[in-house]
Amino acid sequence: MTTTLFLQSEIQDPYSLYQKMLYQNPIYWDEENELWALYSYDGCVTILNSSVAYIPEINPDNEQGLNSSALQIALQLARLSNGIHHDIAREVAMFLFSNMNVMTTNKILKELLKKGENGPALDWVNSVCKQLPVVVVLKSFDFNDKDSLFITENIEQLTKIMIPNKTQEQIEFINRIAKKIYSLVEKQLINSGLGNSLVDILSKKHQIGAEKVMSLLVSNLIGLLIQSYDAGRGLLSNALLQILNKDLAHLELSNESDWIQRIVIETLRFDPPIHTTRRVAVEDIVLNKVVVKKGDKILLVLASANRDANQFLNPQVFDTNRNNNGSHLTFGIGGHECLAKHFSVRLATDVLQYLFEKHKSIALLDDKIEYESLSNARLPKNILISIE
Repeated sequence: MTTTLFLQSEIQDPYSLYQKMLYQNPIYWDEENELWALYSYDGCVTILNSSVAYIPEINPDNEQGLNSSALQIALQLARLSNGIHHDIAREVAMFLFSNMNVMTTNKILKELLKKGENGPALDWVNSVCKQLPVVVVLKSFDFNDKDSLFITENIEQLTKIMIPNKTQEQIEFINRIAKKIYSLVEKQLINSGLGNSLVDILSKKHQIGAEKVMSLLVSNLIGLLIQSYDAGRGLLSNALLQILNKDLAHLELSNESDWIQRIVIETLRFDPPIHTTRRVAVEDIVLNKVVVKKGDKILLVLASANRDANQFLNPQVFDTNRNNNGSHLTFGIGGHECLAKHFSVRLATDVLQYLFEKHKSIALLDDKIEYESLSNARLPKNILISIE
């Protein structure tokens, strides 16, 4: 029986499975897991754009026992909400993005590389990728060093808030960390006065009080930190792997200033950090004569859609010059399109460009990459490199 759900740590090449399903069962009913799995570009686009395909609840009636701080975060994230709640949360998230201070990554990267030095080897994932995106966001909102350090050291535990099926140990960690991080973020937003202008706007538009607006601001800034830790880490990891697995002479010969950016964008299509997302049908949906019934769960295999030959020429080839690489679905589309997409691409581009400009030799020391035990994301555990 074909399985649609597996841990990325347990499969060497998920793309071979995606390719098989794309051509044999692009719309597949998984009887074992009781869900529809969509592997084609058109199928994923239809659902992503559908107004009757909702983000599923991950903790209905708080059956997981999250404390008040963790519950506020989970219930108010733009990426996990639907309808008018999503519209308001998205507006708050856009406000946060528009008020981020522009940060240069060079100094942060230089410090992290120095701290991560361990003889001839450096673990790119743990020394840089797990920290730099989060640090950049924190500095963009002027968090002090002490609070930044606490959040950076503990954000990994809080990311588990996004997992539908949590262990009791994970819930305990989330509850322990959520209260403290929520308090630190709230304190910084109050001290900065960032929410004052938004309170007036949303209060008039949606009849929302100041306390609710602040809660939305806190939750969605924490959401940005979570996203930076997971997806930001994955993009920095996967893009570097693509560069190191290619002929570096091309990098040396290239005088095009956007070369690294094209590598990053093609990585998002070819080897994205996020492979799947989920929806639930709130009304019947017809997909290529197949009826997805109201209440049915849907798994969108975005990493498969990104390699659909009906959308991308020679999709199994890593080609930075393909003219529609930016049409990948890694950031989603429609109402739930990731607001951090431009931030993520710019951050990864700046970091990798500085890395290769400042170091004459960068080599991969171990090409046997292990991945985290996640089903929706393909995140390397470690990438050992040498830098000169």
